[in-house]
Amino acid sequence: MIKYILPAIIIFLIVLFWEKISNFFEKKFNVRLNYIVVSSIVAVIAVILLLLNY
Repeated sequence: MIKYILPAIIIFLIVLFWEKISNFFEKKFNVRLNYIVVSSIVAVIAVILLLLNY
């Protein structure tokens, strides 16, 4: 059950604090985060993790 709840909580926190995360990366690395790029990277990681688990 924890393997379903933990990713949901992590995704919720990323959505909740997206502006702070974006501002941090912009100040620290001088790079703007694009929603499409970040969402595609997260989707690829999620697919890889699902394939490793099943």
